[in-house]
Amino acid sequence: MTVVSTAPMSASKNPNAEGTVHLTVAQATIRFLANQYVERDGERTKFFAGCFGIFGHGNVAGLGQALLQAEIDAVEAGTESELPYVLGRNEQAMVHSAVAYARQKDRLQTWAVSASVGPGSTNMLTGAALATINRLPVLLLPADTFATRASAPVLQELELPSSGDVTVNDAFKPLSRYFDRVWRPEQLPSALLGAMRVLTDPVETGAATVAIPQDVQAEAFDWPESLFAERTWHLARPLPEKSVIERAADVIRTAKKPLIVAGGGLIYSGATETLASFAEATGIPVGQSQAGKGSLPYDHPQSVGAIGSTGTTAANALATEADVIIGIGTRYSDFTTASRTAFNNPDVRFVNINVASIDSVKQGGVSVVADAREALEALAVALRDYQVSGEYRSRTTELADHWESTVDAVYKIDDDSLGLNQNQVIGLANTLSDPRDVVVCAAGSMPGDLHKLWRTRDSKGYHVEYGFSCMGYEIAGGIGAKMACPDRDVFIMVGDGSYLMMATELVTAVQENVKVIVVLVQNHGFASIGSLSESLGSQRFGTDYRYRGDSGRLDGDILPVDLAANAASLGADVIRAKTAAEFTDAVKVAKASDNTTVIHVETDPRIAAPDSESWWDVPVSETSTLDSTRTAYETYAQWKKIQRPFLRPSGN
Repeated sequence: MTVVSTAPMSASKNPNAEGTVHLTVAQATIRFLANQYVERDGERTKFFAGCFGIFGHGNVAGLGQALLQAEIDAVEAGTESELPYVLGRNEQAMVHSAVAYARQKDRLQTWAVSASVGPGSTNMLTGAALATINRLPVLLLPADTFATRASAPVLQELELPSSGDVTVNDAFKPLSRYFDRVWRPEQLPSALLGAMRVLTDPVETGAATVAIPQDVQAEAFDWPESLFAERTWHLARPLPEKSVIERAADVIRTAKKPLIVAGGGLIYSGATETLASFAEATGIPVGQSQAGKGSLPYDHPQSVGAIGSTGTTAANALATEADVIIGIGTRYSDFTTASRTAFNNPDVRFVNINVASIDSVKQGGVSVVADAREALEALAVALRDYQVSGEYRSRTTELADHWESTVDAVYKIDDDSLGLNQNQVIGLANTLSDPRDVVVCAAGSMPGDLHKLWRTRDSKGYHVEYGFSCMGYEIAGGIGAKMACPDRDVFIMVGDGSYLMMATELVTAVQENVKVIVVLVQNHGFASIGSLSESLGSQRFGTDYRYRGDSGRLDGDILPVDLAANAASLGADVIRAKTAAEFTDAVKVAKASDNTTVIHVETDPRIAAPDSESWWDVPVSETSTLDSTRTAYETYAQWKKIQRPFLRPSGN
């Protein structure tokens, strides 16, 4: 958990006496945020990199004025602003950028986000859900209606006949790990300190929301000077109990076919080198969730790549046979477990290492509540005499090599005169990018294909948001990732469906001179849901971008939408590519440029990536007049037969 220290106060004749500072609530908030730091392993970092904001009547005279004043004061003093301000184009997108920044920084740094009252604030709800589900810190500062109710009801105020103190911001409560509303200035310190406690706790972290009524934001108050002292929040590494490590080691020693499932928590812990050493010493193969991809380089001897519904055949074959699963920093989402069909050994047991007890007890596993790096180091000592058999090592290598041959085959381009498919586009982007470059994605068919096919060479080189899988995240998230690591190129892989959700953040990239490379794959519809719809017997209904035809259905000609022209109108450089040679030249130009560049390429959505030989549980209609639906239900019923509850305690 976090421990706080404050800078020592100056000596005074009266030890209880303390000076005050006369500021508005908004000015005090900005000054407080500028003085928050985190420390882990002796390295101290300023926690808030800045504040995103879009201003309206709810925050323009409050937080807007405070940020303006801070910016002007810094310019006049010849220094950088202590809390830089960035103007976004969509409130949801600003939250995505902040969250992506926090992920790239391993949760050691984030942004605050300010929005106006009403729709400005509720636009952030999706971002709040995404942050909390992915357990990434972001501070949300939604404006609220008048605390005094002097002008009630104000523009955009919700009125309920049953409750006078409810506003639209109450919708943040179930989506936030912390929520408070500052009705009076005296409440601000406890609200901000409460938010910081949650934001800097790896177990509790997510969206922290502090709603501040618009009149309170502009109200002045005499604040204790100590509120603005530098605070350093220590991010501890919870140590595993010795007896628990012994218990986990006892289970692992019985394993003839163990498998590690590496999740995002392992990367946030900075445990990738420890994992590599542990896997090399024991020979235990490592499968990776979406968030955990990159925990080992793709060519590491123990890496078998992605696992689960969008996994490799190598990882999924080992998962089917595994007698012990060692989950590290994973929350075992349905994609990771293939909806609890991936682990089919009847005697399989689980050992779960996680800082959060909610995840450590899943699948009936032996619970190791601890930091991933510390737990792995302790397990390495306890298992120093343990290794898998040579036969199992050989099988791991054989399966991994077979999958890499599969990737080579789908990356290969013999003749692109008819255009490129999505697998080939991914292959070209992967091959042409540098090892430290970052790929960003979130929704559609691309995340699954990237999970299988992208050859990750760096632990921070893969950034796919698949906790909420939010359409529209890509460009905003890519901006956040680039701001967090300006020395890397960021490749944003996005389909036309997700691009159309939130393309406007290209303007923010241009405004802030944040160079990203957007690979815009135009396949004229929702490729992912189209494929899923077909597999469920729903015939790709409602997934193609087409005119409504004479039949009254959406089966006419393809819509004449020019997304390349759209991107150019938003200020990005645009290159249209149809062949492998054109795409290669486009990437080279984009990497050499200082400008945000969009590479537009059309693909055929019906050419799928290699099959994972796995499953995802999406219910199929039990009764239908459609042959396609009836056939799909028969397949669904067969998979349901092997789905398991995993309730048996692994320690027994």
